[in-house]
Amino acid sequence: MSTTPTTARSVTKTVSIDRPVADVFAFLADAANWSRWAVVNIQTIEPTDEPDWWLMTTPHGPARLRIRGQAEFGVLDHDYVEDMASWQVPARVVPNGIGSEFMITFFQPPAFTDAFFDAQTALVDTELATLKQVLEAGA
Repeated sequence: MSTTPTTARSVTKTVSIDRPVADVFAFLADAANWSRWAVVNIQTIEPTDEPDWWLMTTPHGPARLRIRGQAEFGVLDHDYVEDMASWQVPARVVPNGIGSEFMITFFQPPAFTDAFFDAQTALVDTELATLKQVLEAGA
């Protein structure tokens, strides 16, 4: 009997935003906006010569981001690649009344300890609060 887990630990974070789904999707689908709300993890972001990829400066060093958005379904999945790990991050924006709900799920990479993963995902609360504030202020 194997003791290797068949699934990774995961954490899903959500935030309600008082803006229409189309507005929230458009803002999040443009990686140029990410440094405005992902204030803990992204210090700078710029496009690369490689289609769809963006280069970021993060507290842990350089990283790359690619958003795989599908507006029709509110899909904002993205790939995040850095030296420590690579993440495929599912994310969705869905209607919530006349506003929106943004959901993002993080799976713990094998290279991350439980404590490090918990600390990193806890920082997302600050980012989601910032996202809500930026969008509701009219970004």
